[in-house]
Amino acid sequence: MAGHVPEEYYYTKDHEWAQVDENIVTVGITEFAQTQLGEVVFVELPEEGQKVTQGQPFGVIESVKAATDLYAPVSGTVIEVNRNVENDLSFLNDDPNNEGWLIRIEMDTEKELVNLMRSPDYKKLIAEAK
Repeated sequence: MAGHVPEEYYYTKDHEWAQVDENIVTVGITEFAQTQLGEVVFVELPEEGQKVTQGQPFGVIESVKAATDLYAPVSGTVIEVNRNVENDLSFLNDDPNNEGWLIRIEMDTEKELVNLMRSPDYKKLIAEAK
């Protein structure tokens, strides 16, 4: 099952979503990624103030099945980390598209958004992955 793919989000080929609000980008993993991983048991997130680079790892997520890097959808500075997820992984396991967001990035440039997928292209990617 693909899960819910919000139309307003941007997506990476590595199954992160990015919700853009002016120059602030909220980042999480997609429902598809959470389903593929299974129950998440550990997440390592960056510190606030840390710089991230589009396409480069910013953290790690581990499940009962696998461990994988988390990739930044845009370059910028981490301005907020979702401490709720760090303290209670059920947010990530139960609602990865909303309450289970991971970090917020102050984006360096909107030009990088062209490198991300929109909902129709992401839906094709996950349909091919099945």
